[in-house]
Amino acid sequence: MADYREAPLATRPKTLDPNEYFNLSPDQRRTEEERAALRANLKRQYQMQFNNPHKRELIEDPALTRWVHARANPYQYFRATNKTSLLGAIFGVVPLFVMYYVFKTDRDRREEQIRAGTLERKFNLSS
Repeated sequence: MADYREAPLATRPKTLDPNEYFNLSPDQRRTEEERAALRANLKRQYQMQFNNPHKRELIEDPALTRWVHARANPYQYFRATNKTSLLGAIFGVVPLFVMYYVFKTDRDRREEQIRAGTLERKFNLSS
């Protein structure tokens, strides 16, 4: 644990936080062990169903079902945060202003060259 350096934008994993790892009360340890036992039991049941050579029905993974439903209905589960707002502004609004600036300055430059008579037109039909 002495070699671990925290990332600037991420939190320390619970397994590496000495306060969370070493200073657990017996109740917290018991609840974590119960959760681990429940996860292990669910994993064992899924593996038993998955590896059954005589299976006839579809095996449903509830976590996969929830994930597919969330992917199919993204707007019900979307939450606006600072990150999503910033990304929306960067990829939605900023390109419009950049394109407007580029096209406007190019058009103004060409009009100024036309007025001054210095623009060399490649496909001039009059001469």
